[in-house]
Parts: sequence; C-alpha cells; structure tokens
Amino acid sequence: MIRRIPFRFDGREYRGHERDTLSSALLANGVRIVGRSFKYHRPRGIFGYGADEPNALFQLGDEPNCRGGLTPLTAGLDARGQNAWPSVGFDLGAVAGLAAPLLPAGFYYKTFMAPRRLWPLYEGLIRRAAGLGRAPRAPDPHRYDTRHAHVEVLVVGGGPAGIAAAMAAAAPGRRVMLVDDGARLGLMAGDPDARIGGQPAADWLAAREAELAAMPDVTLLRRATAYAVSDSGRVDVIQHLDGGGARQCRWVLHAGRIILATGAQERPLVFADNDRPGVMLASAARAYATRHAALPGRRAVIFTGDDGAYGTALALQAAGVEIEAVVDPRPHAGPLAEAARTAGIRCLPGQVVVKALGARGVKGCLARPIEGGAMRRLNADTLLVSGGFTPNLQLFTQAGGRTGFDEGSGAFLPVAGSTAVECVGGCAGAVSLAEALAHSLPPDAMPAVEEAIPAPPSTLSVMPKPRGLRGKRFIDLHNDVTVEDLNLAVREGFGHIEQVKRYTTLGMGTDQGRTSGLIGAGHAAGQMGRALADVGVTRPRPPVSPVTFGALAGGHVGPNMAPSRVTPIQPWHDANGARMAQVGSWRRPQLYPRAHETDQQAIDREVLNTRTAVGIVDVSTLGKFDLRGRDVPELLNRVYVNAWSNLPVGRCRYGVMLREDGMVLDDGTTSRLGENHYVMTVTTGNAERVQAHLDRLLQLAWPELDVRLTPVTEQWAAIGIAGPRAREVLAALAEFDVSDAALPYMALAQGQVVGIPARVFRISFSGERAYEVNVPAQHGQALWEAAMAAGAQHGIMPYGTEAMLTMRAEKGFFMPGFEADGRTTLDDLGLGRMMSRKKGCVGQAALRRPAFAAPDRKQMVGLLTLDAAQPMPRGAQIVADGPSIGHITAGLYSATLERWIALALVEGGRARMGETLTATAPMAGQSVPVRVVDPVFLDPEGERLRG
Repeated sequence: MIRRIPFRFDGREYRGHERDTLSSALLANGVRIVGRSFKYHRPRGIFGYGADEPNALFQLGDEPNCRGGLTPLTAGLDARGQNAWPSVGFDLGAVAGLAAPLLPAGFYYKTFMAPRRLWPLYEGLIRRAAGLGRAPRAPDPHRYDTRHAHVEVLVVGGGPAGIAAAMAAAAPGRRVMLVDDGARLGLMAGDPDARIGGQPAADWLAAREAELAAMPDVTLLRRATAYAVSDSGRVDVIQHLDGGGARQCRWVLHAGRIILATGAQERPLVFADNDRPGVMLASAARAYATRHAALPGRRAVIFTGDDGAYGTALALQAAGVEIEAVVDPRPHAGPLAEAARTAGIRCLPGQVVVKALGARGVKGCLARPIEGGAMRRLNADTLLVSGGFTPNLQLFTQAGGRTGFDEGSGAFLPVAGSTAVECVGGCAGAVSLAEALAHSLPPDAMPAVEEAIPAPPSTLSVMPKPRGLRGKRFIDLHNDVTVEDLNLAVREGFGHIEQVKRYTTLGMGTDQGRTSGLIGAGHAAGQMGRALADVGVTRPRPPVSPVTFGALAGGHVGPNMAPSRVTPIQPWHDANGARMAQVGSWRRPQLYPRAHETDQQAIDREVLNTRTAVGIVDVSTLGKFDLRGRDVPELLNRVYVNAWSNLPVGRCRYGVMLREDGMVLDDGTTSRLGENHYVMTVTTGNAERVQAHLDRLLQLAWPELDVRLTPVTEQWAAIGIAGPRAREVLAALAEFDVSDAALPYMALAQGQVVGIPARVFRISFSGERAYEVNVPAQHGQALWEAAMAAGAQHGIMPYGTEAMLTMRAEKGFFMPGFEADGRTTLDDLGLGRMMSRKKGCVGQAALRRPAFAAPDRKQMVGLLTLDAAQPMPRGAQIVADGPSIGHITAGLYSATLERWIALALVEGGRARMGETLTATAPMAGQSVPVRVVDPVFLDPEGERLRG
C-alpha cells in the first residue's frame, strides 16, 4: 500500500504519495500556478521534469530555487512559491507587466543613466527586484559529506543507453559506477509499446537495473548529478541523501574511462503566450503520468515537430487524458502518427500553434496552417510542446570535446575522438531505442528491439506571429527573455552569441539554458543573417546544475574549515578567559577581557600595563627555522636586504626579505647560536610561505650552498616578557646573568630558566624592553606559569594580539598583510636605507625599474585625527580633493597617547607631512579630517626598548 504524505505549499495543506516529487504532487492536486516569472511576474506552471525546469522553483525553508521535479516529497515538507507577494496566486508584482515596454533587454544599462544623482536609488530598487528566492540569512544548519572514489568505468546517465553501457562495462568484472539524477533509472521517450528482447522495454530496463544493483563491483548512485568533468578523468558529483544524516554528498570521482549517456533535452516551441501555466514539455508530462500517476490535465493539445510526442499522446491517452489534437508542422510523420490516428487521436499535419489562450492557465490554443490561413481554436487545459531533442553535451564540452552542427536534427553533435570522454545514446545523436542500445552493447549482446522508427524531426522552433495577434513569445522562460529581446540585441550590434547571452541573460538561469540555449542561438543567427553552424552556442561552464556552497565545503566548515594549531600554553589561555582568534593556521589569544569590561577597555588595560609595568604574551606561533652549515651567512646575505656576514655568535639581527619582483615578503630576526648554527624567526602568517621560498631557492637556485634548513616552529614554545619591569621578572626565572651588560638589546643567551634549557633573545615588537624566551614545547606552560608567579609582585598581565597590534602601530612597525600587502617595496615602508650597497639579494634587481622610484608611490605614513577623540574609520580611503590617494592599514585608539591614530599608505606620503587629508568610509557614512605625521608615534629614538 502506497503511503499518503502531507505537505504544504504556500500555506495550504495537500497530500501526495511516497514516490512523488514536489512537482508531481502539485500536479496531482491540480495546482497550476507554482511561481512567478523573473522580470514580468507572470504566472508560471510546471514545465519540465528535472534539471530542465525553468519555472517550478521553490523556497524550501532557507534554501531558494529548489527544482520541484528533483525534490522528493517528504512528510511535513513546507514549500513556498518564489518571486511573488503576497502569494503566487495573487502577486502585486504583476504590475511589472504593465511596464514591459520600459524593460527591454539591457534596460538597466540604458534606462537609469540619468540623472546620475539618482543612481543609488535606482541601484537599490534593481537589487531588491533581482533574484527569485530569498538567500539564507543564517548559517546553514545541515551537514554535508565528501567522498572520493576510483573506478575503472564511470557511466553518467541511467537511461537505456546508460544502463546498457554499464552492463557491458561490468561484464568482465570491472569496477563500474553509474550516476543518475533520478530516484529510478530507465526513463525513456519514444514508442510506449517498444519491446526489447521480447518483453516491454520498461520491464527489460528494470531487470537490467536489478542485475546491476546485485553486482558487487557495480555502484549505482541515484539522485546524483554530475556537474563538472575534466580532461584528466575527474568527475564531480552531488548526491542528494535521505534520512537524518548528511543532506548531500559531494563525490570526487576518478575514472579510467568515462561514458556519457546524458541523453537529449527536449526543446520547446515558441509562440505567443507560450509561458502560460499548463504549457509543458511533452516528455515531462509523460514522465509525470507514467512514473507518478500525476496527469498534466484532463484535455491536452500536443504541438510537436518530433515523432516522440505521438508516443506521449498514446501514453497519456492510456493514462486517461483526452487528447484534443496533435498539431505537427510537418506534412508527414512516422509510424507513431499512424498509431495515434488508429487510436482515435486527431492529427493536424502541416499546422502550427500560434498562441496559447488563457491568462492564469491554458484554456486552449490557436492553430493555423504553417503557410498561413485561417486560425482555429482548440480547447484544452494543457498544451504539450516538443520541438525535437538537443543532445546534453555540457559535460562533454567541459572535458574538451568539440561539437559539429547536424542539419538533419538541427542540433550540435559530439565530434568523435575530440576527447577521451565517450558519448552514447541520445547525447551522441541516437534517435531510436535500437540505436541507443547499439552505441553501448557489443553486437553479440544486442537484444532484438521492436519499435516504431521515427521520421526526421522539424527544425522549426520559433513560430511566426500573425499580424494583429498579441502576446509575448518567450525563448527563455526562466529569465523572461523574448524573441523581441534577441531581435533588439542583434540590432544594437551584439554579433557574438556570448555577447547576446550576457546582454539579454539568455540561458543564465538555474536551468543554464537547457531548453532555451539552442533555440535562442538559432533565432539570433537568423537575425544576424548567418548560419547557426557558424554562430554556435554558448559554452557551458561548470557547474552544469546548481550546487550548494555547503556541498562544496563538505565537512570543512566552522572549526574544521582548515587545520587549526594551538600552542602548548592553550590550556592556560582557555582556563583564564582568553578570547581566541584565528591567525593563519593558529589560534591565538586576542584579548583577556574581565567581567563588565568592553573589548576596548581590555585592550587599553593590557597596553597600559605593558607600557608601565610588565606584560606577557604567547609568541609560540612565530615561524622558527633552524639553519646549520658553513654557508648560512651567504644564504642570509642573498635573501635579506641587509648584510649578515659579520653577525657575531650570540647576537641577533633584524632583516627584511623581498620577493623576486622586489615587493616585501616578510621580516623577522635571525640569531647566531654557534659558528655554523643560526635560528630564524618569521611572522606567524607567513611561516609556510617563507619556508617554501627558502626551500625553492636552496633546491633549485643555489643547490651548492651548504645549508640545512629545518622548520622547528612546533618544537619550541616561546613567551615574550615586555615592559619596564621585564628584566626583574626574567631575573627571577633565569639561572644566568640577564643584566644589560650581559644581555644587551639584540643579543641572546642560552642557559637554564626555572630548570628548563632555554634560549633568551633580547628583541622587542612592542617598543618596550622585552625578552623572548624559547623552551622545548613540552615545558611551555610550566614556563608561562612560573613567569606569571614571578611577575605577580611587578603587576604582570597577559596581553593578546589586539594589544600587540596596538603597540606595534604606536611604534610604526610594519606588518605583512597590513602595510606590506604585496604591493609595497622596502622604500615604501620607509626602510630604504636598510638595503646593503655591498651585496645583492633576491628582488634587488627588480627595484631598479623606474616605476619603483616614482614620487607618487604609496608610502607608509602616520595619521592623526584633528579631534583626538574622533574615531578613525578602519580601512578608510584617503582622499585630498579628488579620487583616493591611499588607504588606512591600521586605525585604532592608543591609550598610551590618549587619542586615535592610524598607519596608512598614501601616494607621496613622506612629502605630505603636516597636510590635512580626509579619511572616508562611504559604506559606514564616515568622513574624518586627518593630519599626515611620521609613522613612529612613540619613542622615535628607541630609548625604551634599549633600556
């Protein structure tokens, strides 16, 4: 017994069956209007069956544009129509149809050009009107999986040719996978009475499907859509899943052989008001009737130029639909037409439908002879159309395949041998069941096929409009693109089909032009006076069907988006209320807020405490490299802008690296531990990039250098102790002399610190006296806790990255990713004098280009608001009297200076000292006058850090 399933559409209760889709259930319940059109808000009904559906797109919860034919009916499903208010049945947006003369192709490029001051108003209106469904505003609550698989043969498509191809491939015991977007395989058009191997075709196909399902090396992926294929044998597939687990699974498939059995897309026919609810593809109506017992209507007219629609007429008649007539522009059809006549179906050869009747649903149509003459009315509540079939070659062309135009079918067919991907069945141009099976099966396995052989189809797609007859002729139902739109685009000079596509939005909807692409290209070619073979069709790009961002991301969301690293001191940070932030691949303490304290108050407290007493910071995340070998000084000379040959043992030196193009790559310190032993420190976010840079140079450019580079970031925990009382804290921990004489600025010492072997570097990023203590990682938290205990009497407090960034900005220290953004040179940052004149380095030659000496290059400067209490807009553009001349890289409040400050990159910045400019952030509605000053706001002589 088939279970009845309750569901809702636009607030009303309905019931369907467990094998229904949303579209079939709505059809069975007599719902005709399921949505409104994109531009004119015209009522639209169900048109297609699957990925070809341009109309029946629904809002399911927070997910827009769900195709009804591919949405299984589930208990409690709550669907809403789109692009309508208050409902699809009564939509106030339909007034847009009255303004249709003002909304031709490309109207947004022409209509709203003046007056220019009103463009913000126009833009807001256009943006609100654009789209169909509502984009979700909250994070996606669903789970998505990703799986990888390798198979010997992959078959895409589960129709007769696909099933046969899978059977042939699996016979020798190969690993085979068949992918199809339906819940069941074997969907076919053509003769409903066709027989294969002496049994009804549907039974034969069902038996082969069962055989495939029973084979251990064969995998059937149902409700799965292949949306991208590459010439390397990779195919990406989205599978829709049922149950309470993952919602979708993205399969990344690698196949030794790819067989495309993607079938052919039925083309509609274009005539006046061909978008009315009740106009439907003939093959879709047949699928709904035979697979779901959902009839498209009670009385149907079928307008076709292809024999397959006569089979649809017979199938629908057997299902209980009264066939008013079959209208065919051809004077003669094949055997199926004669079978239809025998069954009592009225056939009207040599005639065409010129207009659908009815506003909110089809009530009939007007037909007349193709060469002209009197029109006749045919009464019906359903008008089924079939203009022939277009091979589905989107995946084939993605894989590099070429197509050629076939005059007989009026479609483009694959060129054999143009790519390793194979095509069989309808997508290879097969027009009969026997031909489709013959593509896939060897001759000795080919069963006998009994079917009516179709006559050649008509290539007429766009019906001429009789004089005086009103009604729009739609080519693209999804985007409301009409015949007149294409005519206008060609008249306005768009002579390439890709230009026509973008100007009119032809084929740019969720159906990706499945039903409109070839018809639109053919009509545009006619308007250009050229052959369709010369004009071609637009190139399909992946994905060929809509893919959710969630499926692309898979499990890589939230904390799993990327590998996250933590320092050995993380447990202490968590236990003491640190707010963490992601910095590169590391989680770092951003600040340590106290109860009832704002973020800014916490940052100010941490900064002031470090400036006046002592602060402690976890810097274990800094990139660290161990360098050994007699040629380490030579390597350093070549990668840093300054000289390194004379660095004594026990000393540190600051350096800046350049890329080959002369732009700043990174900065940091390198310390000499022994005669041939150095340790290099680089910024957290650039550690992997610097390692790749050095590895490449050592392996490819300078393999002769005796240098062994070892990344040791995670082998060492590092804490920074900074502030006027930092030495007192260190002295209580170290078992060696840490006086200024023994450990001056930019020196290092090695010894025991609270019984742990340690390296102590006298370096500073805060501008205060500071020491960086490195110990083996397993001792990191013990060292931190000992430092907190020893510093308690001196007022020690931890500080996070926000306070650290504030203090570096006060000192005017640049940072990669902020001031060094990949477009700045050493001189732009005010460090040009660091460049050694006695040696070369990577990137130095590039700096000789004249552009790098231009006076209007953006240079790093400081900015002060004229009103010290006026907040500095973060990320603001800097303007003088005209366009932007720079931007703020760091804007913040300095508790030390008791005012707002900023670092910025400004054109010719050093020559603008003292000038008043404007920092403007239009999106935030802020414009603040600022004065250009030196970027070093605090202790320019460096007395505090040197002690």
